[in-house]
Amino acid sequence: MGNELITRNGHDLITRDPADIGQVANTVAAAHAFDNYRERKAANTRTRQDGDLAVFADYLAEVGASAGDLARDPDAWRDITWGLVAGFVQWQLKRGYAVGTVNVRLSTVKTYARLALKAGMLSPDTLAAIKAVEGYSRKEGLRVDEARELVDVPTRIGHKKAEPVSLTADQVKALKLQPDTPQGRRDALLMCLLLDHGLRVGEVAMLTVAAFDLKAGRFAFYRPKVHQLQRHEMTTDTLKAAKAYMDQDAPAIGPLWRTSRKDGRLHDAGVSTRRLTGRVTALGECKRVGALGLSAHDCRHSWATRAAREGTPIDCLMDGGGWASYAMPLHYIERARIANEGVQLG
Repeated sequence: MGNELITRNGHDLITRDPADIGQVANTVAAAHAFDNYRERKAANTRTRQDGDLAVFADYLAEVGASAGDLARDPDAWRDITWGLVAGFVQWQLKRGYAVGTVNVRLSTVKTYARLALKAGMLSPDTLAAIKAVEGYSRKEGLRVDEARELVDVPTRIGHKKAEPVSLTADQVKALKLQPDTPQGRRDALLMCLLLDHGLRVGEVAMLTVAAFDLKAGRFAFYRPKVHQLQRHEMTTDTLKAAKAYMDQDAPAIGPLWRTSRKDGRLHDAGVSTRRLTGRVTALGECKRVGALGLSAHDCRHSWATRAAREGTPIDCLMDGGGWASYAMPLHYIERARIANEGVQLG
């Protein structure tokens, strides 16, 4: 089909062949495939993927197949093959990365390979072969770890622990019971929000003074992961801790949290997620608690496990924990179930 001649207001206009226009649109869309994908993702997701691809780039450099900016430049994927991706999986295992970490990084590579196909840098056959590279199931991961342990290869290099730190009732109580000092009152509220309400640490970091209605005994907060604004009724311990901190230490307006000095005094408003996580770990390591390696997410695990053991219905657990599906709350309910309940012995 050739160019079309159209007359408008007495002037002849040459327009492109519609097929050419479609091809131009494809080219523009391909050039922005990476940017469009990344714009849709949360900052934490982009950061994690950038880290995954940085490790992939380290591997490529080591095997002599250096690439450019894998997270943003489609051209960096031009020479990626399924053999390189399969090799990346084995390379990580030999260096002691956790199987879960290996699986996540493989998923990231596959995601960006799909984008590279859209950008015209990979062929459909190459992408199909890359997608066929498999990660490890839980059972397979256990076998891989057993084999690595036999030859003294680490099995836990990565960001996540194999299992969350489990807290006893006494440890939960000790974590919520902090000294009656500015730092202690702040820490008591922090631990109550994590242990009695199951908030994610990022959600805790975002809290403001205005979020708390002490008279009604409620507080409101936003869950970015599921895009929900929620209200929780404070537990007795949370309300007590909130009143103590609000009355004596919290800023008048703005961010809820204040940083602390070594002497326990509080100063600047605003505390990062990283610092809150570090504070939880430090509180867990004190002698009266004895929960070494405690993280803020372990507290969320503890909240969900305790709620499930008390018979909380799955829909209430899902809503209270801010999950978008029944998969996670069902996991906690199944773990809390007595395995041999109903077994009859003659």
